[in-house]
Amino acid sequence: MATAETAATTSRTVKPADHPPLLAGDRGPIAMSRPGLHETVLKILKPLPRGVILDCPAGEGALAQDLIAEGFDVRCCDLYSELFRLDGVEIKRGDLAGTLPYTSQSFDYITSLDGLEHIDSPPQAFREYRRLLKPGGHLIISVPNIMNVEERLKWLLFGYTSHFKPLSEQSKAKIHYDCAGMDEIAVHANPIGYNELRYYLEKNGFAIQGVYRDRKKGNQWLYWPLVALIRLLAKLTPEKRRKDRWTEELASDPVLLGGNTIIIHSILK
Repeated sequence: MATAETAATTSRTVKPADHPPLLAGDRGPIAMSRPGLHETVLKILKPLPRGVILDCPAGEGALAQDLIAEGFDVRCCDLYSELFRLDGVEIKRGDLAGTLPYTSQSFDYITSLDGLEHIDSPPQAFREYRRLLKPGGHLIISVPNIMNVEERLKWLLFGYTSHFKPLSEQSKAKIHYDCAGMDEIAVHANPIGYNELRYYLEKNGFAIQGVYRDRKKGNQWLYWPLVALIRLLAKLTPEKRRKDRWTEELASDPVLLGGNTIIIHSILK
């Protein structure tokens, strides 16, 4: 937490009105993620011992505000620290694709929500998670779920998913304006699924504790015939291949019937 002296310098509640909606207005932080994500993360953390937690990317500070209310000692970091709106809380500028401005083994927890898909070097982020966490520390990450049944079908039919659409010149120009030149806020540059997340976690010494979805999607019933076929094929797959290819995990509810976001909780061994 920032001291009383530094709180004034880190206040971000009032924004200039020169470029709405990102910078304008006098208000507290709001979540930049999809509904259900923060609630799921808080449910994961609630039964765990309190400790020092890094939230990166922190966005406007909505998750940090909830974490403080739950009793955690929170530090915040973001590529665009000027977006931060939570008064009295330290915010540092840092890039997940680089080296974050903290010493090694500084944190008991790291929450890194909806950040990996925006950077050009996700493997570096996992190395930073490993460096910054204490042994036994907890990491919670989330990315858009490109492997749920709806997104798999969209990829088959259109060649892209909902969260990773083609970036035409027109779409890039709109993003550039809407984000006041801070394009990384909105540009999804790296589609990352369960397979890649698990690979990088295990490579860096993390053990997965749980896989979650933000919330159920109301239209999932439309895909039940396809889901039944996928799960039938999974059961018919030889046991050794099922283990080698993570078949059961890929056909699980959080992955196959996931919402917009997949969330993974892991511990640094």
